[in-house]
Amino acid sequence: MRMPFRDVAALAAAVLAPFLAALALVPSRTSVTPTNLALLLVVVVVAVAALGNRWAGALAALSAAAWFDFFHTQPYQSFHIEDRADVETAVLLLLVGLVVSQLAARARVMGSVAVTDAERLERLHRAFRRVRSGGGTASELVDRIRRDLAEVLELRECRFTTAVEPDGPPPSRLRADGSVRVEGWIWDLDRQGWPEGEVELPAVAGGRVLGRFLLTPEPGAVPASAEARLVAVDLAGLAALVLDGDGWPSQTGELEDGAGRLGVDV
Repeated sequence: MRMPFRDVAALAAAVLAPFLAALALVPSRTSVTPTNLALLLVVVVVAVAALGNRWAGALAALSAAAWFDFFHTQPYQSFHIEDRADVETAVLLLLVGLVVSQLAARARVMGSVAVTDAERLERLHRAFRRVRSGGGTASELVDRIRRDLAEVLELRECRFTTAVEPDGPPPSRLRADGSVRVEGWIWDLDRQGWPEGEVELPAVAGGRVLGRFLLTPEPGAVPASAEARLVAVDLAGLAALVLDGDGWPSQTGELEDGAGRLGVDV
């Protein structure tokens, strides 16, 4: 699998940034204590981890410790350290760099997750407002929800059918709690990934199945988070309310399978 450009850039920065920082600090090594120089290199490690990932942060910590040894401990331009205090400083630089880099990387990931979850909730709110305002026929509203599902779950395909019972053996099913049921047992999404084939997501209102969304994940893709799956369940429930029509916009569009309709793959 091809590594994303951001990860490649982060790994390159993990090697080069501590080297360049240590080199730039060479004129100051006689006037600044080794401990303060090490702290400045920790700042570089944190910056790399915050912009990259935890592996880049760990590599940056190793690089910072090595170049601190090479440029700022005697004998200079050597990876040998004579002074015990310098040894302790180098080891502490490595340990602090590793710990802080992991914390910085985790904070970046958590921030990204928070932004993603907020976007999913906003997508759900937009769909709700669209339905409440009567922003289209039933077929148009359900098709918009179908496209929302494809984006929320990062699917290769998502199609809708009004058939409430599948032909042949029952397919895998995304349940109301966000879990996936396969042939009568719960599928371990985190360990096994998406099951093969389509996964159905029923559109249920008032205890009645009014249609089914058929989800096709990207091959080998990491399953969407539990939060994303719960948003998908809510979107399917919203589609069911549109189809039920009780207190919702009138259904003026045809819902049927066929070319150019909701039941085809798009």
